[in-house]
Amino acid sequence: MRKKILIIEDDSSIAELQRDYLEVAGFEVIVCSGGLEGLKTLRENEMDLLILDIMLPGMDGLEILRSMQEDKDIPVLLVSAKKEEIDKIKGLSLGADDYITKPFSPGELVARVKAHLENYERLKHRFRERAGKENVLTIRGLKIDRESHRVFVLGQEVSLAQKEFGLLLYLAQNPNRVFGREELFERVWGLDALGDSSTVTVHIARLREKIENDPSNPQYVETVWGAGYRFRV
Repeated sequence: MRKKILIIEDDSSIAELQRDYLEVAGFEVIVCSGGLEGLKTLRENEMDLLILDIMLPGMDGLEILRSMQEDKDIPVLLVSAKKEEIDKIKGLSLGADDYITKPFSPGELVARVKAHLENYERLKHRFRERAGKENVLTIRGLKIDRESHRVFVLGQEVSLAQKEFGLLLYLAQNPNRVFGREELFERVWGLDALGDSSTVTVHIARLREKIENDPSNPQYVETVWGAGYRFRV
């Protein structure tokens, strides 16, 4: 069965180019030109990946990300002509998996889409394999349920985006080991040289806001200056 991609993009020429390249690559593609229309389509259809422009009429891409946080768990690739770092950080903090700035190569877009889908399938397969055996990790008041993708801090559930959960789980499964940003990006995102490893920094900061009592003095995910990050047990 072909993977279904939703493109929410108000520039028809860009949307058509994206659709043509993705269809040639074997994907089924739906295109929406407005934010409200796109969110409605997303909620009414089972999609495998979302390509989302930030600047949209009716509802912008960041609003769509906020609206879909509790409903959908699919890879999201942000696309924008805006180069300001703040837009990238906001999008990644709201659960986007990757970011690409216009103008870009259609071939690069297809490569990123394939990489994200393959990594997402690997993660799902990994979780299914582990179902029924050691499903729950518990470390000093932090509980990670692999099967249900739920996380609890001192008995209180916290909501994590897909990549935040994957990052936390990977670090917790490899305690006290230091990982550089590039290695974490490759291991959790499944990409090598296609993306920006600063994405990891944004997700670490977002993760700390959710699981740490004092994000500036983390007890779980520590920074090892000049080297990377580690999960302390």
